[in-house]
Amino acid sequence: MAQADFTTVTEITGYKVTKEQIERMHTRYFFASGFCEGKKVLEIACGSGQGLGLLARKAKKVVGGDIDENNLKFAREHYKNRQNIELKILDAHQLPFAEDSFDVVILYEAIYYLANPEKFLKEAKRVLRKGGNLLICTANKDWSGFNPSPYSYKYFSTHELFGLLKQENFSNIAVYGGCPVTVETLKDKTISCIRKVAVTLNIMPKTMKGKELLKRIFFGELVTLPPEISEGLAEYTPPVTVPYDSPNFEYKVLYVVDYK
Repeated sequence: MAQADFTTVTEITGYKVTKEQIERMHTRYFFASGFCEGKKVLEIACGSGQGLGLLARKAKKVVGGDIDENNLKFAREHYKNRQNIELKILDAHQLPFAEDSFDVVILYEAIYYLANPEKFLKEAKRVLRKGGNLLICTANKDWSGFNPSPYSYKYFSTHELFGLLKQENFSNIAVYGGCPVTVETLKDKTISCIRKVAVTLNIMPKTMKGKELLKRIFFGELVTLPPEISEGLAEYTPPVTVPYDSPNFEYKVLYVVDYK
């Protein structure tokens, strides 16, 4: 089977995005950087690598991996002179590293693209050192404005995500919510209604480029996604601990952190 072209669904350097997308990305990596001081870090599905630089400012070494070389080429060019950043083609289901290789393993906005997330979790546990951290971020499927991505297999709710890690013998699990849902204006409700109709009729654009026009119409001026997210680029709103055993409708994004 031919590999999916993940460049079409990845936030690539140079694409036009909303300010909220920049804020979400900044929050993801600023949050992760708090776990990386002096550590050896692996980010799986790093895309074009916007977050690697922010992680590398704290980490001893950062390895960024992606299954698609067309994504990685942007990161290779931008970070070619950064001594503590290494880039590799890899598959999350079969990591090319020895046991106990990393202090932190990160998988952001990609678990829903994995055909076998259980296999990824086994691999993450294998390469993590004792006392290390696994960080996952994913879209919250219980958010009313949720829109599934092409190539995705399965999205998770809070209790499903917690249960998935528990099933794979992770035991120190914390679940967080990020990007709070604000009170909807009439415009927000109209956009949400149009989005739901488009998803139902399967006419939502399938690519990031295709979605640019809709974003420009509904959200106004877009901004260019830089090759590297810098600290202070956007306001940081820390993720908030949420119950793991009930649906969550208050946040657009879910995080899970496990301490091995």
